[in-house]
Amino acid sequence: MLRFAHLIEPPFCFRTPQGRVTGCDVELARLLAQRLDLGPFEPIETTFAELLPGLAEDRWDMTTGLFVTAERQRVALFSRPIWSLPDGLLVRRTDASGITGYRSLAARGLKLAVIAAQVQQDTARRLGVPSSTIRTFSNYEEAAAAVL
Repeated sequence: MLRFAHLIEPPFCFRTPQGRVTGCDVELARLLAQRLDLGPFEPIETTFAELLPGLAEDRWDMTTGLFVTAERQRVALFSRPIWSLPDGLLVRRTDASGITGYRSLAARGLKLAVIAAQVQQDTARRLGVPSSTIRTFSNYEEAAAAVL
């Protein structure tokens, strides 16, 4: 059996209207389980903050993709990267003018919503966003609601 921890994060992992878990990360893990003859494939929905602790505690065998960091490498073995992404910002339409990235947020003194334990918080701080303007949330839905 391959127990695969995932988030609802289209296009990587999501549910179809019929409730089937799919997406590029899910299908890659499903194919891996099949090709390695690991038995049943079990997708397990969780929160971002639980991905690595759940792996360390043997609640699942594999997780959806994560950015590789030295801290995460102390907990998990990473495969060769299968994709890379630049950071993107979800911005209210009324605030979008002139926001080009973390530095422009810092220059304007705007607040930033991030998900706990993700690399974006460290990137934002490194690029000048003060900790006092960063709000941390446990999931995407809470962060998006705060932005809106």
